[in-house]
Amino acid sequence: MKRLLLRSGQFVKAAQRLVRKRPWTAAALLESLQLLADDAFHPLLRTHKLKGKLAGAWACSAGFDLRIIFEFVTYQGEEAILLLTIGTHEEVY
Repeated sequence: MKRLLLRSGQFVKAAQRLVRKRPWTAAALLESLQLLADDAFHPLLRTHKLKGKLAGAWACSAGFDLRIIFEFVTYQGEEAILLLTIGTHEEVY
């Protein structure tokens, strides 16, 4: 089931900063976002639920060391994904 991707302000800033610092990550990011919209539990994404201070959120892989943090939400009566932030493993956890 295809889901709408909603971008938080924090996600937009983090993604812009990431692509400026590491332009080669842009293609992997776009591919991961497309997979996430199409199937949030695609095996390549390695989607998993988070614990601790990020309990209730989910994470998926967007390349070797990149993680996208997101939540499942309802938007205009439809299931959607709210993108919270993106960064390296150390930056987001």
